[in-house]
Amino acid sequence: MSLVVRNRSLMPSLVDNLLETNGFFSPSIFDFDGGRIDLGAPLMPDANIIENEKDYRIELAAPGLEKKDFKVEISNGILSVSAEKEEEEVEEGENYKRREFAYNSFCRSFTLSDNSLPDKIDAKYENGILRLSLPKKEVTISKPKKEIKVS
Repeated sequence: MSLVVRNRSLMPSLVDNLLETNGFFSPSIFDFDGGRIDLGAPLMPDANIIENEKDYRIELAAPGLEKKDFKVEISNGILSVSAEKEEEEVEEGENYKRREFAYNSFCRSFTLSDNSLPDKIDAKYENGILRLSLPKKEVTISKPKKEIKVS
């Protein structure tokens, strides 16, 4: 079984960045993940990849989205998960009108294993987590090891 976990310590890296003279005025001053984040680049959702006996599972943390925002595609053995969300907020007063726009998107791609069944992938989104289940081919499901005595 494989599991991807990220370190989320903020303070040590923030202090390190403030003490670096070459990074103080750069747009990537904040370090949330053990590596610098380019504030101009789109953020990638964290992913857990879990392998079980019968399937692979991918869990993407994508809060604030709706089911209709996601697009899941398979092409040439590559599973691509993307999402786009546009928001507009309008506030009107007696002497003013304020409009704000927000646009968020991401795209993550995963190479499918040869023993997966791409036609049977299942995707569910609930509580801010997109869960993908990729069943394995029947022949690759490992059976328990059996010892045979030699007589």
